[in-house]
Amino acid sequence: MNVTVRGIDEELFRKFKAKAVKEGKKLGDALNEAFLLWLRAKNRKKRRLTGLKPFDWGEGTERTSVEIDEMIYGGSSREERRDR
Repeated sequence: MNVTVRGIDEELFRKFKAKAVKEGKKLGDALNEAFLLWLRAKNRKKRRLTGLKPFDWGEGTERTSVEIDEMIYGGSSREERRDR
């Protein structure tokens, strides 16, 4: 398909074309790849930490968070200090 596109940044196009040539790609093939990558990125669901669901790691892991805090920050956790 032959297409004419207006409004493309000249410097950006030169860099894109140079990169395509450097990689031995035809300009049309490089554009198709760029279009595909852009569409995939736009359609990808954004994952957020707030969307994570809690899960049970099994028996004996009840203090895992406290133990990790102790390893990282040293000493006892706020929870343990509060309980004293």
